[in-house]
Amino acid sequence: MATRSTIMDTNSFRSEHADALSPEIRKLTDKRSKVLGESYRLFYRNPVHLVRGEGQYLWDAEGKKYLDVYNNVASIGHCHPAVIEAVNQQMKLLNTHTRYLHEGILDYTESLLETMPAEIDRAMYMCTGSEANDLAIRVARAWSGGTGIIVSQEAYHGTSELTSGVSPALGSGQPLAATTRLVLPPDAYRVAAEDLGEWFANEIQKQIDDMAAKGIKFAGFLADSIFSSDGVLPGPRGFLQKAVDVVHKNGGIFIADEVQPGFARTGDTFWGFARHGVIPDVVTTGKPMGNGIPVSGLLAKSDVLAAFSDQIPYFNTFGGNPVAMAAAQSVLKVIKEEQLQEHSRVVGAQLLAELTKLKDKYECVGDVRGAGLFIGFELVKDKQSKSPDKTLALDLIEALRNECVLTSVAGPYGNVLKLRPPMAFQVGDIDWLVGALDRSLAKLGH
Repeated sequence: MATRSTIMDTNSFRSEHADALSPEIRKLTDKRSKVLGESYRLFYRNPVHLVRGEGQYLWDAEGKKYLDVYNNVASIGHCHPAVIEAVNQQMKLLNTHTRYLHEGILDYTESLLETMPAEIDRAMYMCTGSEANDLAIRVARAWSGGTGIIVSQEAYHGTSELTSGVSPALGSGQPLAATTRLVLPPDAYRVAAEDLGEWFANEIQKQIDDMAAKGIKFAGFLADSIFSSDGVLPGPRGFLQKAVDVVHKNGGIFIADEVQPGFARTGDTFWGFARHGVIPDVVTTGKPMGNGIPVSGLLAKSDVLAAFSDQIPYFNTFGGNPVAMAAAQSVLKVIKEEQLQEHSRVVGAQLLAELTKLKDKYECVGDVRGAGLFIGFELVKDKQSKSPDKTLALDLIEALRNECVLTSVAGPYGNVLKLRPPMAFQVGDIDWLVGALDRSLAKLGH
């Protein structure tokens, strides 16, 4: 297993970059360092000062236009007018907590559950994915009577005490919980296995056995079904089924973290887990749910949730508030009306095909993989060794920034570009992205 990395810090502005900044940008970075905690990180050696967004585009303070190829928060596009209108209208009427009756939360829940397997029939609401995953871990422990949670090697599931303890992507400075176990990611590019699903299921069983040997009872497996922080690992479709079977056989539950692969992004299905034909016990979501309005959710099988909710009261002041529900409902409506799932499938396939041409052209492009508008672009020193080239990946995202294309890196080696644009991304944007990659790779001597 590779050493735990600090992927979240690799694409970061640092103090040694300050002398190269313009006076205006330097003034802002200096002010941040004086008034904000040092844990905050800025992207890029030359940070971008953004002031406006629309669809898949962003503009900086000088009026320069950028193509956003990273942001799944504004999943249906920056400043979508339907969300703006829904939030504005609800703000004029009421915004309060969930201890009063309100149709908004009920109507939205019915709409959301319609997208789920029938077995998943209950919902609870929070503001962030961290809160949703925190509650999911508590539900898993209540259901199983155990404490042990398994996640993938470079997983990211949140920033609360519980979720940071199962988020190795936060780096070696953040200790994992003693009850957390890591499994190697199901990387079809690097794992030599005839049956990736069987291999991955065996890896999970090994960690369950290790827990048992140390007196830790297994509670659940928590995973993002496209393994985005592990470098975007989409397939093959269906390989997760055997792993979920192992989880259930050992008395645990499967928690599908859909913050990144959910809400039509992967194209094939509305939810990432559905690509694998599995039915989770608990589903969590967040960022794309409100298109920028803080809202998250936990959906679950009623009997699994009952183990927690029948015993322990849960209240979240802002979770499920009418304004958040109005935003979330408008997102669902837009996905349906604009056929964004099919759009993601079709445009994503075209983008993947064009990116694959760069793989054929450049020795340093080891693998291109993805589902819908969620693609991993892996940089290596050469195709034969598959040796990760983190330095090139970091130089490449800086070169792309100069081409006004915004993205970042992922994976245990920090060598995979995570290409995850708002679903407003169009066929006409493919040339901008692929052309920028082509020119940047050529300039970098690859």
